[in-house]
Amino acid sequence: MSDFKSDGTSDGSKITQKKGRTLVRVDSGAGRLTFGDLTMACTIGRGGVCAAADKREGDGCTPIGTWPIRGVLLRRGKVEASGLRLPWRWVRANDGWSDDIADPAYNRPVRLPRTFSAESLIRSDDAYDVIVVLGHNDAPPVQGHGSAIFFHLSEGRPTAGCVAIEREDMLCLLPLLTPDDAMEIR
Repeated sequence: MSDFKSDGTSDGSKITQKKGRTLVRVDSGAGRLTFGDLTMACTIGRGGVCAAADKREGDGCTPIGTWPIRGVLLRRGKVEASGLRLPWRWVRANDGWSDDIADPAYNRPVRLPRTFSAESLIRSDDAYDVIVVLGHNDAPPVQGHGSAIFFHLSEGRPTAGCVAIEREDMLCLLPLLTPDDAMEIR
């Protein structure tokens, strides 16, 4: 997402990075997410996990693999952006994400309304108050192999394929994440 912005860095983190990436690890079997010394409950897709090569649009499966963290989309008035080290931007009323396998913009951010199907990034619940965009099926996107695989706030039930955690946990974790970090789902 080319229109993310950076807002500086937060002061000191408990996470020490070795050369390369620090991983946000998702243990799908245990329903746990870890980052350094932090451990928290998480939810995954209603279809469980699947190999990334087997992921298909609409299957409810969370793809196994290590996915770069691309940036953060925040809902204005719902969360603060201060202290973030990841690129970020506010979600706009007409923001969507293409989930239509016939769309040339498949698995990309789009403006609504549009001819092709797309998920609105403004929801009636709080799940998308924070959307951490993961680099699954985006370099380049393969039609039908899964779209909109995000890390977002939990609704207390399985997701459509994303990883989700409680708001308090996200607000604790988010300022610690950097552009060099990645999410490992296993």
